[in-house]
Amino acid sequence: MAKKRLVLALGHDALGTNLPEQKTAVTKTAKAIADFIQDGWQVVITHGNTPQLGMIHTALNEFAKNHEGYTPAPMSVCSAMSQGYIGYDLQNALRSELIKRGIYKAVSTILTQVTVDPYDESSYTPMKVVGRVMNAEEAKEEEAKGNFVVKEGDGYRRIVAAPKPVAIVEIDAIRALADADQPVIAAGGGGIPVLPQNEELKGASAVIEKDLTSGLMAEMLNADMLMILTSVENVSINYGTPDEKPLEHITVADAKKYIAEGQFGENSMLPKMEAAVSFLEKGIGRTAVITSIDSALAGFQGKTGTIIE
Repeated sequence: MAKKRLVLALGHDALGTNLPEQKTAVTKTAKAIADFIQDGWQVVITHGNTPQLGMIHTALNEFAKNHEGYTPAPMSVCSAMSQGYIGYDLQNALRSELIKRGIYKAVSTILTQVTVDPYDESSYTPMKVVGRVMNAEEAKEEEAKGNFVVKEGDGYRRIVAAPKPVAIVEIDAIRALADADQPVIAAGGGGIPVLPQNEELKGASAVIEKDLTSGLMAEMLNADMLMILTSVENVSINYGTPDEKPLEHITVADAKKYIAEGQFGENSMLPKMEAAVSFLEKGIGRTAVITSIDSALAGFQGKTGTIIE
């Protein structure tokens, strides 16, 4: 009998924001992931990278600014670096947790590229904030390079586009590991955004919404479940009002209705719900769960969280 397959998308709470926090957070996260593996599921793990990406981007660009002979790092390179160091901590924490349970499986991180469409509407409306706060002079320098900035408090921050994912370049390698019943970490931060140019892949100055890539990953791997872990136990409608209501078991039709009503924040719950709907509409017998890291196992068992079927 074929094993069931889970694509698990980790949010900020599962990883922390800096090196010490990440080291502590992944130890806890590994226990949650190991529960699914111990239960016999094949697990493919994706994760966010916003704090880590900002830290790397800032560090490398500040270094280049103050040291002759060094150049700033492109956004795609920073994304690749974040995949590597998050994956390093996460795969080692998971490997250790599995060994403690008598489970001997290799855990791998795959440097993952994701193609994007340069004509995607979102490519023309930068919205993802990255890097440190700049003064007015530095902001003008960024704009002179063709980059976009936005006013934030007393300073400015760089913003980049967040085009939708089109295809996962390394999907065959990810599938091969999953088919071999090996846990795999892939498409960190939504993947390294690339543009196909003849035989080459060119890095794009953008970031990809990791939940949308997670949904695409689940579709391409024909997963049975997509679980997106976030900071709250349930998605809510009428959020922040006296009529706020947590969603428990809902249908795809319900989810699409709430999306059409504008119930979800564009940079928070909306991509999670869109990813879940897309995944569910492209297959039968599938389930999507959105919940917190602390409620992961209970959500997996259908006891809590927002469950969409």
